[in-house]
Amino acid sequence: MTTDTKRAELYRMMSPKHQCPFGLKTLYVLQQAGFTVEDHHLVSREQIDAFKAEHGVTTTPQAFIDGERIGGYEAVRKHVGKPLADPNATSYRPVAALFAMTALTAFALNLGMHGSWISVQAVEWFIGLSMIVLALLKLQDVESFSTMFVNYDLVARRWVPYSYIYPYAEGLAGLLMVGGLLNWLSIPVALFIGTVGAVSVFKAVYVDKRELKCACVGGANKVPLGFVSFTENLMMIGMALWMWYAHGWF
Repeated sequence: MTTDTKRAELYRMMSPKHQCPFGLKTLYVLQQAGFTVEDHHLVSREQIDAFKAEHGVTTTPQAFIDGERIGGYEAVRKHVGKPLADPNATSYRPVAALFAMTALTAFALNLGMHGSWISVQAVEWFIGLSMIVLALLKLQDVESFSTMFVNYDLVARRWVPYSYIYPYAEGLAGLLMVGGLLNWLSIPVALFIGTVGAVSVFKAVYVDKRELKCACVGGANKVPLGFVSFTENLMMIGMALWMWYAHGWF
């Protein structure tokens, strides 16, 4: 009698104080790919070191299929045909996720307070909340942000302290705009940083044709400088001009 059951052996660290996360993920990938997994736990440093020495490997987990060593988590993903993330690939996902969550938050607030999904205030909340979250991401590591920012911002390239001030200014303007507070301060701040940012991005990307990473969501990201960055700054300009008009300042 024959069977088509696919079998694999997995050796992973699982001591009383530590369970290897890559071991768990490798087990999940194998099971999702239809393998019946013989799961071996390496529960002590002695067992781990002995296993590494026996198989000539430096890391765990290690998976075996049909007696052949496949390797660890990424090797198993590749073996079963799952895509591998490229650590150097550019991606708009951080920005898309951010704007999606701030938009949903704004719509939820509007629905809860006014009974409708959309309104002028919902749009105002969306932009203000986006500014706050963008500032928060930058403030996680201001040093890394400033290093990336001075690559293209016209003011920061002439006066480096601006690269440190920027995330605080963006966060303050967004916070005040969400609360409708101190418009005499939030409007000019948003208008200034938005205008300088838009001009800087336009020059770097569309005039100088430079390929840079955007500092918009902090200093450790792979978001390319371009349309999204330009749009972020236009949103700030639009918000500032709208609030200026709404308050009858021109």
